[in-house]
Amino acid sequence: MFHDKCGVMGVWNHPSAGHLVYAGLYAIQHRGQESAGITTWTGSNLVTRKGMGKVMDIFSQEDLSTHLQGDCAIGHTRYSTEGASEVKNAQPLVMELPYGEVGIAHNGQITNAVVLKENLKKEGTVFQTSSDTEIILHLLAKQYPLPLEKALIEIMDILEGAYSLVLLYKDRVFGVRDPFGFRPLCLGKKEDGFVLASETCALDLLEADFMRELKPGEVLALEAGGPRTLQCLNLPQSKFCVFELIYFSRPDSLFQNKDILSIRMALGKQLAREAPAPNADMVIGIPDSSNPAAIGYAKESGLPFELGLIRNHYIGRTFIEPHQSIRLWRGRIKYNPVARLIHGKSLVVVDDS
Repeated sequence: MFHDKCGVMGVWNHPSAGHLVYAGLYAIQHRGQESAGITTWTGSNLVTRKGMGKVMDIFSQEDLSTHLQGDCAIGHTRYSTEGASEVKNAQPLVMELPYGEVGIAHNGQITNAVVLKENLKKEGTVFQTSSDTEIILHLLAKQYPLPLEKALIEIMDILEGAYSLVLLYKDRVFGVRDPFGFRPLCLGKKEDGFVLASETCALDLLEADFMRELKPGEVLALEAGGPRTLQCLNLPQSKFCVFELIYFSRPDSLFQNKDILSIRMALGKQLAREAPAPNADMVIGIPDSSNPAAIGYAKESGLPFELGLIRNHYIGRTFIEPHQSIRLWRGRIKYNPVARLIHGKSLVVVDDS
């Protein structure tokens, strides 16, 4: 089971930053269904609204129209990795550091979190959550009096694992991608502002222009004057998580300027070449995410693609539920076979996870 999938958003220099992050979180809701949150810079302080559940259940009209004001904001949808599924672990996390208030949203998992947390506790650090994201904030505090942007660069030599981060500090938004580029993070432009998002489908929803993916090891600042790269490591080989391509990312998102849909169809075609089933009657996928691969298999093999399973779209992604008992129950009510279509037939069933 993979446990490092979340979604992050950041908007800089737009009068409706909080509203844009709110809308963008809908586009990346598939990356986390346990909790969600938004933090904005009002011009004098950071304001956060977050809670358990899906985006549509958390934010009120009053939150968006009254509280989450300002032209800079970050947001998060959470699928728990380290730490319990509790509201205290919902993100963004905001902490008063020597620099002032800093908010952070994190997609990924810090693999040396246990050692780092033990060392910090020995030094007297008190933790308010059980999330590995809080470790990042404490490490930043230890770098003071270095400027925050230099502190971000310094802690990349300390952190191990997969992470994409967006941070909010006063009227600046930072984007950070781990040195191997395990987790996705992209940059877009919206009018006079800029947007950071886990996937390009969020940019599409906001009608923002896709500019590029952040490079592995890149620390990017969105500030007066526009985007500025503070660091970009040049490792010999990136290690993007293949699970994003196979299953997790939305098929209408881009990876290295290729749409995920085409990549999954190509994988299905390759599967047909490696594992042909010439005597089968039809090809079906486990909807929805494996349908592109099933269509690719069908096209390559010359077999018909059929909707042999119907998915209940009022059930969210069962994979990212926090407990196995919930996953089993929701899987049972999520799918129903079209019995008269597949009865007595020889099936090629394509799944992706």
